[in-house]
Amino acid sequence: MPMRDAARAACVSRAFLRSWRCHPNLNFSNETLGLNENACGKDESARVFYSKVDHILKKHSGIGVKKLKIQIASDFSEKDSCYLNSWLQTAVTPGIEELTLTLIREKAKYNFPCSLLSNGSGDSIRYLHLARCSFHPTVTLGCLRSLTRLHLCLVRITGDELGCLLSHSFSLERLELRCCDGIVCLKVPCILQRLSYLEVFGCAKLKVIDNKAPNLSSFSFEGDNTVQVSLGETLQMKNLYMDRSGSVLYALAKLPSSMPNLEALTIFSCKERAHKPMLRRKFIHLRHLSIALNGSPFSPTYDYLCLASFFDAAPSLETFNLDVFQRYMEHVSIFADPADLRQMRELHHHNLKSVKITGFCSAKSLVELTCHIVESITSLECLTLEAPQSILRCCAPYNKSGKCSPMARDILMEAHRAVLAIRTYIEPKVPSTVKLHVLEPCSCHAVEL
Repeated sequence: MPMRDAARAACVSRAFLRSWRCHPNLNFSNETLGLNENACGKDESARVFYSKVDHILKKHSGIGVKKLKIQIASDFSEKDSCYLNSWLQTAVTPGIEELTLTLIREKAKYNFPCSLLSNGSGDSIRYLHLARCSFHPTVTLGCLRSLTRLHLCLVRITGDELGCLLSHSFSLERLELRCCDGIVCLKVPCILQRLSYLEVFGCAKLKVIDNKAPNLSSFSFEGDNTVQVSLGETLQMKNLYMDRSGSVLYALAKLPSSMPNLEALTIFSCKERAHKPMLRRKFIHLRHLSIALNGSPFSPTYDYLCLASFFDAAPSLETFNLDVFQRYMEHVSIFADPADLRQMRELHHHNLKSVKITGFCSAKSLVELTCHIVESITSLECLTLEAPQSILRCCAPYNKSGKCSPMARDILMEAHRAVLAIRTYIEPKVPSTVKLHVLEPCSCHAVEL
């Protein structure tokens, strides 16, 4: 380890040792302990990490700890479990309120000792965050009576085990599950009267979500179309995030009647069918709408103009964000068929003020949608049209090269066609009361052309 890094690590360690008695929040990671894996190597960094944390916690009484956060970035094996078990045994005592354990490495294997949360030690925990470990709660775990937020990411747990835990977590307000592939059926019991936020992302084997919690107001889901989602009473639903194919059509056809009080809707879809739904009910309270239609490529037959149905369905809409970036643009270009731009019936929207379209391309139906927006939405104040950009831009403060990252030639060419389409067909129609922002590809890419 270079002298400067060694001195810094020692300084941080001494400062930490002096302060932990006064501050009941313990945060152990490579960063907080001043360890630089690139400078001292992975093995040495892991050895120093374990040594420092072990030294600190062995001198700690465990009394007064409110928050414990452990993030292990090095390789973690079964032989390292004895360290972690000892640390948790010391810090997880009656009175602890937040516990976060994150194992970074993909091959990490650790079985969280649920017995630590029994006998009153878990009664005070309000926030439990576990990542990349095994967690097998049973009926003997007891009641996590203070738990308000549970976050499990890449945790090996079954649906029955989770259900057992939920049935004893009466105060739970937020449940977040990410990539927990052991869960096939997620059942949320009705006793969770305070549960307002449910998030389920990337649980590959999930087949059923059955929610009975009566006061759910926010639901976020990313998964396969085959997952059966039953949310029970949805009159309280205010915020909905959906990432699954066909969700645009589903939103227009089903949500106005099932979630009439929805205020914010975010949709991600990689596959859609063109639609002209018969709207019997409207999103009376919907104020914020974000739609991302990203595919490789997205269906070239999809008609972007049909998204204008949302403006008619949501009279209270204030912001509309649309992302249409795709690696290969196969829609009919406005330059291939410039004649006879379609027009929908005129609609005077009195609340929509801000529209942003990212990944803008020269697709004719997208140009038609944008023209419809500028011509018929009289309340519009700001329109932002962004052509495809570099992933890393030259203006980013962390970009030391001072240049944008390269763009594939076909994407760059389409970006310039998009800008030309904006200048030719859209900009002349923008009212003087609307601020038009056009984001073009950076001049860094001149050489690539």
